[in-house]
Amino acid sequence: MPHVITQSCCSDGSCVFACPVNCIHPSPDEPGFATAEMLYIDPAACVDCGACVSACPVGAIVPESQLEPRQLPFVELNASFYPKREGKLPPTSKLAPVIEAPHVDARAGGPLTVAIVGSGPAAMYAADELLTQRGVRVNVFERLPTPYGLVRAGVAPDHQSTKRVTKLFDKVTRVPGFTFYLNVEVGSDLTHDELLAHHHAVLYAVGAPNDRRLDIDGMGLPGTGTATEIVAWINGHPEYTNLPVDLGYERVVIVGNGNVAFDVGRILTADPDALARTDISDHALAALRDSKVTEVVIAARRGPADSAFTLPELIGLTSTCDVVLDAADHELVQRDLAKASDPLTRNKLEILSKLGDASVPAMRARIRLAYQLTPNRIVGEKRAEGVEFTVTGTDGVRQLSAGLVLTSIGYRGKPIRGLPFDEVAAVVPNDGGRVVEAPGAYVAGWIKRGPTGFIGTNKSCAAQTVHSLVADYNGGLLSDPAHKPAALDKLVRGRQPAMVDVAGWKAIDAAEIARGGDDRPRDKFTTTAEMLAAAAAAPPPPMIKRLLAGLRR
Repeated sequence: MPHVITQSCCSDGSCVFACPVNCIHPSPDEPGFATAEMLYIDPAACVDCGACVSACPVGAIVPESQLEPRQLPFVELNASFYPKREGKLPPTSKLAPVIEAPHVDARAGGPLTVAIVGSGPAAMYAADELLTQRGVRVNVFERLPTPYGLVRAGVAPDHQSTKRVTKLFDKVTRVPGFTFYLNVEVGSDLTHDELLAHHHAVLYAVGAPNDRRLDIDGMGLPGTGTATEIVAWINGHPEYTNLPVDLGYERVVIVGNGNVAFDVGRILTADPDALARTDISDHALAALRDSKVTEVVIAARRGPADSAFTLPELIGLTSTCDVVLDAADHELVQRDLAKASDPLTRNKLEILSKLGDASVPAMRARIRLAYQLTPNRIVGEKRAEGVEFTVTGTDGVRQLSAGLVLTSIGYRGKPIRGLPFDEVAAVVPNDGGRVVEAPGAYVAGWIKRGPTGFIGTNKSCAAQTVHSLVADYNGGLLSDPAHKPAALDKLVRGRQPAMVDVAGWKAIDAAEIARGGDDRPRDKFTTTAEMLAAAAAAPPPPMIKRLLAGLRR
C-alpha cells in the first residue's frame, strides 16, 4: 500500500532525497519544483518503505491505509500527477540527486563568519546549509524576542502539522557555531556597515513584511484591514495583539482568494472549541467565542479558472467548512470547466462545481466564494458598512454589506537601509543571491525572489545564495572581519541590553509549552514584556560551556 502526501506540503524536499526509488516529484532539480503547489508520490513506484514519513518535517505523508476521510481525495491527486503506464512500473533511479553543500576553504584569517538578518525559513535554511561545514560561524539577528517568522506568526493555528518544521530549525540552533541575537533590530540597534565590520558577509532573509494595499476610497476606515494582519492577531504576534478586530457583525468580506484568505475564512467560521486545542492566542479565541459572524465572502476579481488558492488548500477547506457559491458563480464554474484543459485547473473546477447553493439557508457559519467582483469603494462614513463592486468587465454594480472588510492581495518587500531596492518588483536586486553593487551583502527568500512558493521553497533558494556566498569567500572576494568575535557580543549587548540568546528562546519556548498544559501545543506569550520576562528566567550556561566560548573568542 503506497504512501500519500496529504496537504499543501512545505516543499522542503527532504522526502525526495530520502526516497530510495525516486518516486516523489517534482524534485528540486526539476523545472516544476519552484512553482509546484505540492509534491506527489507515484503510487506505482512507491515501495512502502516509510523513509519519506521520517524525513518529512511537517508530517504531511501518511500510508494510504491510515488516511482520514477528509484526506482521501489526495490518493487520486497524487496518482493523477503521473501518466498512465498500462501496468508497467516507471523507471527509477537509486537516489534522487542531492545538491552538495558548498565546501568552505580554510583561510588564515579565521573561520567564515556570516550574519543572517531574519529568522524565518529562508534564514534558518541558510544557516543550516552554512553549518554543514566545520568551523563556520553563523549569527542570526531577529527584531522580535522569538524566532521563525511566518512559521510562528503566519501559519494558521489549525495547521499545526505545518508548524512542525520548527523542530528542524531548533536542531540548527544546537549546532556548534550558531548564535541567536533576538530582540535586536538591524537598521536601528545595528547598521549594515557595523555588521559587515564583524562578519565576512551579511545575508538578509527578511521576507516581504508589507501587505499590498488596495487603493480605493474608504480603505483605512475602522472595520477595514488586511488578512495577514488578522492572521498575526490570531497567532499572538506582539505587534498585533491590540489590533481592533470587531466580530460583532454577520458578514466579513475578504478581497482576494489566495491561501491566506482561505486561512482567515476558515478560522472565522470554525468551532471555537476545536480552535481551543491549538496554539491560537487567548484574545483571538475569546473574540471568536463572542463572534456574530455567520458568513465570510471571499471575493475575486477574475473567474474561477484563475483562482489564486492552491488545490490542496481547496480540498482542505471544503472538507472542514461549509463552502457555497451563488447561482451566477456556479454558471461561471461550468463555463470555465467546459474550456479548461490544464489538469490542475480542471481538478479545482470539478471541486468548485460540487459546492453547495448559497440560496439554501445556512445551518452554521459558512464561506461563500464570489467571482468577477472588482472592488470600487468601501461603503460607510465613520466605519466600514460594506463594499461596492463592479462586475468585472461590465458596468454592473454590486454591493455587499459587511462589518469587517479585509484585503488579501499579496505581500510586498520593503527597502533595506544601505542596499539597493527595486521599487517595481519590491525586491533587492541580486544575481543568484549576491546583492548588486553591494559587496558582502546577500539575500534569500522573498526579499530575493518575491513572495512566491511555500515554506520549503526557501530551502533551495537559500542553498543557491549560500553557494554564491561561499564561492565568493573561497575566491578571496570577501574581506576578513575588522573585529574579534567577542567584540560583536559586547557591541550588541551595549546597544540592546534586552537581547535574547538561544538559552532565552528555549526558556520562552518551554514556558509557552508548559502554559499549554495537556490540551494545547502551547499558550503563547503575546507581549514583548512577557517574552523578555520568560527569557530572563533561563539558567546560565554551565561553566565548561562558558570557558569553551571564551576560548573560541
